[in-house]
Amino acid sequence: MEALKKFDGAYWRSLFDSRVGKTTWPYGSGVWSKKEWVLPEIDPDDIVSAFEGNSNLFWAERFGKQFLGMNDFWVKHCGISHTGSFKDLGMTVLVSQVNRLRKLKRPVFGVGCASTGDTSAALSAYCAAAGIPSIVFLPANKISTAQLVQPISNGALVLSIDTDFDGCMKLIREVTSELPIYLANSLNSLRLEGQKTAAIEILQQFDWEVPDWVIVPGGNLGNIYAFYKGFKMCQELGLVNRIPRLVCAQAANANPLYLYYKSGWKEFKPLKANTTFASAIQIGDPVSIDRAVFALRNSNGIVEEATEEELMDAMALADSTGMFICPHTGVALTALIKLRNSGVIGSDDRTVVVSTAHGLKFTQSKTDYHSGDIPGMGRFANPPVLVKADFGSVMDVLKDFLLSKKK
Repeated sequence: MEALKKFDGAYWRSLFDSRVGKTTWPYGSGVWSKKEWVLPEIDPDDIVSAFEGNSNLFWAERFGKQFLGMNDFWVKHCGISHTGSFKDLGMTVLVSQVNRLRKLKRPVFGVGCASTGDTSAALSAYCAAAGIPSIVFLPANKISTAQLVQPISNGALVLSIDTDFDGCMKLIREVTSELPIYLANSLNSLRLEGQKTAAIEILQQFDWEVPDWVIVPGGNLGNIYAFYKGFKMCQELGLVNRIPRLVCAQAANANPLYLYYKSGWKEFKPLKANTTFASAIQIGDPVSIDRAVFALRNSNGIVEEATEEELMDAMALADSTGMFICPHTGVALTALIKLRNSGVIGSDDRTVVVSTAHGLKFTQSKTDYHSGDIPGMGRFANPPVLVKADFGSVMDVLKDFLLSKKK
């Protein structure tokens, strides 16, 4: 930070802005356009990048006005990325550093991770691009097919293990302590260095104006700290004069941080996470718990939770306004709805929800919701209508539809 402070905020704003939309290697990446703040000493030839980042900051006008009474609601679509999740932002940094170490003949055979889906996709893709072996520990039968097929397609060694994510995490830490395999989970700070650039990008997209609130889904809890770090660096280096208030949103079925927050930060208790549609945050013993608490306490932050019905309904409502989001974003939207209804978030507050993965990774849960296959759910379901193949039948359905919309 002392080295970076030799340049003022205007210098950094101008430098970062000058790289947006360019193809000059490696600055066309939303991560590597901030190279000096991420991994300054790496040679550009060692960088492994798919020009990740630069994701859309979407003004969710209809959702904000219709369901929240807000005019200034935004969604940061981090899932619009190479492998369809925000994990690309951190993985480009970590795999680039491993690529550098291997070129220096350091004893690193490959890279391994425990995953609930998206981490394994990002790791396997970036390792494949660099020709580095990747090993993935996945909890058996607990991730979507779309998530499972990604590491398989990219050539990773995929171990489907009869345990949950926390069990996989324990095993990978034991394995990487014995074998020359580099640990790629967010316990590794290189991941967070990449992920923090999404926070800087939000400020950049608002022409360096700071939003009032940023809401992030939380599982292993590295990302909430990464966003804090990105915002805090911008404040300390003079690019902005304050940071937003942060909200970490958890699924009620996997909510150790929420329970810790509700206790007044008195005692943290890991728990056995129950099954949730927000499978990527189905984690009961998060490795970044201390960093997350630090971020929240220093941003006057809040922790909120979402039940399974709440998160699925929120996802359906968002999709009905033209988005196509993942269940984890549904958790964050539920947190926003609750904080808006309680008056904590005001109608004029500029608020950003971070969408962490692409909805196409979770088509089965969406299909089940709209088909009525989830007991007790489907308040906003929109199932297909079975119609006979004749003009009169089709016209009857269309008339009913048009009349219902008139109301």
